Amino acid sequence: MTVATPAAADLEACYALCREIAKREAKNFYYSFVALPEARRNAICAIYAFMRKADDLSDDESLSRDERRKLMRDWLADWRAAREDGKTADPVFLAVRDAATRFRIPYSLLDELVAGTTMDLEESVASKAGEPDTYATFAELYRYCYLVASVVGLVCIRIFGYTDPAAEKLAEETGIAFQLTNILRDVAEDAERKRIYLPLEDLAAHGVTVEQLVSHPSEKVTAEERALLAEIGARAEKYYESAAKLLPLIDAESRPALWVLVQIYHDLLKRIRKAEFEVFAERVSVPKAQKLGTLAVGLTRIGITRLFGQGAGN
Repeated sequence: MTVATPAAADLEACYALCREIAKREAKNFYYSFVALPEARRNAICAIYAFMRKADDLSDDESLSRDERRKLMRDWLADWRAAREDGKTADPVFLAVRDAATRFRIPYSLLDELVAGTTMDLEESVASKAGEPDTYATFAELYRYCYLVASVVGLVCIRIFGYTDPAAEKLAEETGIAFQLTNILRDVAEDAERKRIYLPLEDLAAHGVTVEQLVSHPSEKVTAEERALLAEIGARAEKYYESAAKLLPLIDAESRPALWVLVQIYHDLLKRIRKAEFEVFAERVSVPKAQKLGTLAVGLTRIGITRLFGQGAGN
């Protein structure tokens, strides 16, 4: 069967839209995108735009879970049809399909990526009863983090380029580090939405209850809560060691982009720890000036790599 291919100008317009979405929404991610060569940057922005749409469908709390599940099913059906024959008016689908072809990204990884965003839509016993969504063990939370973050890493390294298969496990664990950092930053916001991503076994070990997180009486964390959050932070810190090991396995021209991304996320974890895990007082973030400074260093690394050759990106 002959598959229709969009004209180059049309495809560039699709990628331009994806770049616009990424610039507007990506926050931490976009600073690393800028440090990539154009073709890789386009592909990453397409994947981000695809993820953003899935997240938006999943997180639209103006709709019931049933309504969101239906919208997600319809969107997925449209995507699967588009990836088969390329006959779609959706510019994001066209860009993602092209990126997947160029960089040999298995559609199974994109399916897993969407599966991660839909986990919060699953009708659990807790959600039926109006109780908070929870994870019993760290193993359960790890599976969630794998689907929403590690899979992104496995897609990204195909765009970044690698040859050593060891990069895949390291990318998986780097994704875990990023998602645990996000979970720490968003504890208060998630609790308001009745989503508790801190494992119940860890809550119990520190004498913290789901109820006190959901109806937190004060902006100050208790000593027990601080110890709980510090334990999650220590786990994240351990997974950042995998990010350091991943860097030299990535194609030299992509290493600065990965370095920027890891630095920004790791800086966020460091700021949370420096704030002594006072995550209910305010949402901790990395200032834009600091992100731009990190990007500047990343761009300098690109220049060094190009000037002195492939080995200089380490």
